[in-house]
Amino acid sequence: MKQKIHVRVNGQAHVFDVEPWDTLIEVLRENLKLVKTKEGCSVGECGSCAVIMNKKSVNSCLVLALDADGKDILTAEGLAQDVEYHPFNEALIQQSSMRVSFDPPGSKAQQEFFTFCHVCPGHCSVKATLEDGKVVDITPDKDSGLPNELCPVKKGRFSIPEVLNHPDRLKYPLKRVGFRGEGKWERISWDEALDTTAEKLLLLKEKYGAESVAFGLGEPKGLEFAFAQRLASVFGTPNVVTPGWCCGIPSGMASALTYGWNCVPDEEYPTRLMVLWAVNNNHTSGGVRRETMERAVDNGARLIVVDPRKIDMASIADLWIRLRPNSDGALAMGLLKVIFEEKLYDAEFVSDWCTGVDLLEEELKTFSLQDVEELTWVPKKTIREFARIYATTRPATIQWGNALDTSAIAFPSAKAIAILRAITGNLNIPGGDVFLTPAPFLRPGKFFLLSKFPRNREKSVGGDFKLALRSAFVPPHAFVNSVLNGEPYRIQAGIFLLTNPILSYPDSKRTYEAFMKLEFVVVSELFMTPTAALADILLPAAWGMEHEELGYWPGWYEEIRTYPKLVDPPGEAWADTRWLNELAKRLGLEKYFWENDEEALDEWLKPSGFTYEDMKRKRVLHSKREYNAHDYRTPTGKVEIYSKNAAEFGYSPMPYWKEVSSLPGLTDEYPLLMTNAKEDVYMLTGYKHVASLRNMKPEPIVEMHPDTAGKMGLKEGEMINIETKKGKIVQRLALDDTLDPRVIVTSFGWWFPEDRSGVFGWDKSNINVLTRSEPPYDPGIGTVDLRGIPCKVYPA
Repeated sequence: MKQKIHVRVNGQAHVFDVEPWDTLIEVLRENLKLVKTKEGCSVGECGSCAVIMNKKSVNSCLVLALDADGKDILTAEGLAQDVEYHPFNEALIQQSSMRVSFDPPGSKAQQEFFTFCHVCPGHCSVKATLEDGKVVDITPDKDSGLPNELCPVKKGRFSIPEVLNHPDRLKYPLKRVGFRGEGKWERISWDEALDTTAEKLLLLKEKYGAESVAFGLGEPKGLEFAFAQRLASVFGTPNVVTPGWCCGIPSGMASALTYGWNCVPDEEYPTRLMVLWAVNNNHTSGGVRRETMERAVDNGARLIVVDPRKIDMASIADLWIRLRPNSDGALAMGLLKVIFEEKLYDAEFVSDWCTGVDLLEEELKTFSLQDVEELTWVPKKTIREFARIYATTRPATIQWGNALDTSAIAFPSAKAIAILRAITGNLNIPGGDVFLTPAPFLRPGKFFLLSKFPRNREKSVGGDFKLALRSAFVPPHAFVNSVLNGEPYRIQAGIFLLTNPILSYPDSKRTYEAFMKLEFVVVSELFMTPTAALADILLPAAWGMEHEELGYWPGWYEEIRTYPKLVDPPGEAWADTRWLNELAKRLGLEKYFWENDEEALDEWLKPSGFTYEDMKRKRVLHSKREYNAHDYRTPTGKVEIYSKNAAEFGYSPMPYWKEVSSLPGLTDEYPLLMTNAKEDVYMLTGYKHVASLRNMKPEPIVEMHPDTAGKMGLKEGEMINIETKKGKIVQRLALDDTLDPRVIVTSFGWWFPEDRSGVFGWDKSNINVLTRSEPPYDPGIGTVDLRGIPCKVYPA
């Protein structure tokens, strides 16, 4: 039963109706649209929700709204008079609480350096504090004018100093001496590690061909991804597994095959509407900056959030679209239907600059808005409201997220959204979704030497996926099928860096079996992980701030940054670029590499006219927004609603209802849909060793509606089983009454470095034990469904 509370917030009197369980941060965010005071870790560690209540600092996530009745509250919004990030919340935290040093601040000589956080794709500008040659803290860089507002949980600030100084870091090259996965190792020299690796790769190349060696790569941090791609090219293998199968490529290529470019929201010119679609920008960066969102909301922009969960930004949104997981394409088609039927599109633009309009209009007649409602679980009224707001508000932006890429129907779904941008006149205009002119640096594809050494489709295990091969990767299931089934031949060896495939590839049990069957495995890592535990040769990796580096990721922002070396790596750890460069020499490929890997830094910057030393002072080269009208790099020179090129890659030339509506149904055996979300606290599968992060989220959590839990006989706080046709795992139950009762939200990437009974409990709570690697696949890229998976739950 709701009760009224009376509070003064930033000098203004308010009366709110609250539930007994509502926290103060929830009430403040939802009723006052606070954008600087945020919910972060929800356990009082990060301070992002800190406010002053009756002259005392409190974490508002730990205060019940009822306990604030009659109180005087001051938030960051009450102090910050500009639209820039204000570190008010951090001022309420004990000064030394985020440092990794026990020495009081100021008791030792300090050095401060500007750099960028390298934990997630946001790459916030930071100031690193060093004492005794160690990084003890990083704080927002308030001096440079670069984006600097850290994520609310401050995972970079917590994790970077701790990882750099962690006692469990890998420090020396190791060779397996027991059974694979047994955990018995022998320390060896770098020369032995690289000589052994080169000898083995050359033997396999001679016996089975270069394609018998695969590379497995993860998200780029610096140039290590590019070095590995270059080595794969000149060695001669087309088999490189990257995250492209489920990250960036499906949606990016849908844009490219619609208007010839990828596009991003304009962050330089004010927008009037922001649509956050399948993305949680406040907590997981890589899209619109937090500063940009705050500025837009403060300036009166409207906000629409499309997400099955009530994420942080949904609490301040004008419209929250709670859709069925993986029904994004159907929703987009429903929006197109309303916009065309009500003629809300930009008629002149559609007539002059779009092809295939008539075909799309005919397709939109093949289904009803009732069909859309039944499939997406979004009411017809809400779909119409969404369509009308988006089509009549200009400029408007759509920031889409990684969740759209994690489906076998990712391409047509993203293409439908791409069409929405175009027909409403929001494409490449100030404040809309814009094309970027890249900063002047070497293009990654050129560095990969793809023109000189093109990936051979006939020799690729992923040759059926034309768009993946064009993007220089194969999907992981193609690698796994090759190892286990010999299709079309058997891969014998793998080199893995920046990645933890046992956790991150779909169908983890088959992935594990594949690793156990490989003849030779090399892994480069910071820590011992489930994948590292299966290596034959294990290499200790240097991390960001431990070597000179350039970073170009995320690629869609078309910029490049410098990451200067600030500290020495532990023991004999090497940068991945260094050992890849040295391995290339031992493979007889030195003509394509450098005497020293750092010489490549100047190579990347040649188009700019800068050297790396110049760039260390400049720090970043930005892309440009030129707003060139009708610059569509397609065969027709127009926006291609109907794309013949898409058909060449195995896709339908335009989105069809029968494709985007092909979702699995619920059954008596599997009555729920499992989805997942990017972790607020962790980055992908990493950093489970970091104590400050484990304090915020010590265990994997599965979220569920209370009514569903009650029907299943489940209690909050207990471990429960989650089961699909592929397998079974356990996670701890948390209740969330904002979820659809048919949906559960699981935690991704969980393993347990403290568990020494097996390979770190890789199969205990890892949701990829539940995902499949069998068809259906995205026809051009090979993506499989990672969300919206039928499941059941029951007591553990």
